Amino acid sequence: MPTISMFYGILILMFFRDNRRHHLPHIHARYQGDEASIAIEEGAVLDGSLPQKQLKLVEAWIEIHKEELMLNWDLAVQGEEPFRIPPLN
Repeated sequence: MPTISMFYGILILMFFRDNRRHHLPHIHARYQGDEASIAIEEGAVLDGSLPQKQLKLVEAWIEIHKEELMLNWDLAVQGEEPFRIPPLN
């Protein structure tokens, strides 16, 4: 489960071959003890939760990096290493 970005204490991860459970391109975001799976296309929380402030930051980051995230998704589904994406500044 490679960490593809980190900002404001939030870890953004993308797992290898992780298209079976949610069937949608998504990322995993962790903040302190919370974790959520978030769809890349529409930004919907698929599973779990994050504090509202951190969720808004992740949603903004997804919107900025949507194209890169979709490229990473294609790599990860094929079992290849996704690349790092710049953090939210």
